[in-house]
Amino acid sequence: MTFSSIKRFMTRRQHIQRQFIETLLCGLVGGVFFTLFHLPLSWMLGPLTAILIWKLKTNRKLFWPVSFKNGGQMLLGYSMGLSFTLESAGQIVNHLPTMAIMTVLMVVFGLAVAYFISRVTGINIPSAVMGTTPGGLSQMAVLSEEIKGADPTIVTFMQTIRMLTVIFTVPALSIHAFSRDAATSNLSNDIGTQMEYGSFFQILIIIAIVLTVTLLSVAIKFPTPWIIGPLLTSAILTVSGVEIPQLPTVLILIAQLCLGVYLGLGIKINMLTNWRKLLPYSFVSGIMIVGFAFGLSYCLHTLYHIDMTTAFLCIAPGGLPEMGVTAHTVHADVSMVAAYQLFRVFFILFIVPIFLRKIFGKQKVDERSIKSV
Repeated sequence: MTFSSIKRFMTRRQHIQRQFIETLLCGLVGGVFFTLFHLPLSWMLGPLTAILIWKLKTNRKLFWPVSFKNGGQMLLGYSMGLSFTLESAGQIVNHLPTMAIMTVLMVVFGLAVAYFISRVTGINIPSAVMGTTPGGLSQMAVLSEEIKGADPTIVTFMQTIRMLTVIFTVPALSIHAFSRDAATSNLSNDIGTQMEYGSFFQILIIIAIVLTVTLLSVAIKFPTPWIIGPLLTSAILTVSGVEIPQLPTVLILIAQLCLGVYLGLGIKINMLTNWRKLLPYSFVSGIMIVGFAFGLSYCLHTLYHIDMTTAFLCIAPGGLPEMGVTAHTVHADVSMVAAYQLFRVFFILFIVPIFLRKIFGKQKVDERSIKSV
C-alpha cells in the first residue's frame, strides 16, 4: 500500500466521520425540539423530521452506520418481547382467525385504493398496487423489482409518502385521541423496573442468546430480522418463566434515535420528476388506508373488548418498530400489537407476492437489468 493510497483512505475516513457527526447532531436537535414541544415519539419522529428537512434544504450527504440501525432495532425488538406473558400468548392464539381476516381486508382495501390511484394518475396497476400495499417500505421496493410492470421508483415514492402519513398520524391519534392517564401514571413505575439489570453473568448469557437467534434470523432471511430475532427471543424466554433483565429508558431512547435517523436518510422525496403530481394522491391514499384501519380497529375493540389504543395500533398499516414504539409509549398492549403487526408482515411478504406474481407475472432478469442501467 502506497503513501498516497493511505492518505486517500485517511481523508475519506475523516470525511465520513464528519458526515456522521453532522448526522448525529441533526438527529439530536430534532429529538430535543420534539421533546421540548411535547410532540409524539419525540426521539424517533424528531430525528426523522430534522434529517429530512436538513437534506431537502442543504442537499448535503449524510452518513449513518447500518450497525446503528440494526442495533436500534435489536433493542426495540428485545423490549417488545418483554411484554409477552402466558396469558397474552393464549390471547394471541385466540386472535389468529381475526388477524387473518383483518389483514386480508387491509390488503383488499389497498387494492381498491391502488385501482383508484391508477385511474386518476395514469400509472400502471402493478406500480399502484405495490405502492399502496401496507407492507414495509424497503420490502415493497425490493419486491417491486420482481413484479412485471412495476416501477420501483414509483413504488418507493408512494410507500415513502404512505409511511410518513402513517407514522405521523397514527402516534398522534393514539396519544392524543385514545390514550388515557395510564400513559403518564405508570411512567415512574416503568423507569423503576427498567433499572433492574440483573447479574452480569445473566446479562452475558441473554446477549449471547439474542445475538445467536438474530443472526440465525438474518441467515434464513426473515423479514426485518434485526427486530424479529430479539423480539422472539425475549418473548419465548419471558413466556417460559425465565427472568430476563429489563432495558433502561436511555437505551430505548437511543434505539428510537437510531431508527429515526435511519428512516429520515432513507426518504427521497424528489426521486421522481413528476413527484408533485403523485404526492397529493399518495397522501390521500395513505389517509384512506389509515381511516379504513381505524374502522377495523373499532370492530376489533368491540369484538374483543380491548382498549381502542391497542386495537388501532394492531391494525394500523405502519411498521412493527414504529407501532411497537408507539404502543410502548402509550402503555398499550405491546404483545398484542406486536403479534398483529408480525402477522401482517409475514402475510404480506410471503403470501401476497405469490398472488401478485400470478396476476401480473414475474419480471424477467434481462428486463430488470435493462431497467437498472
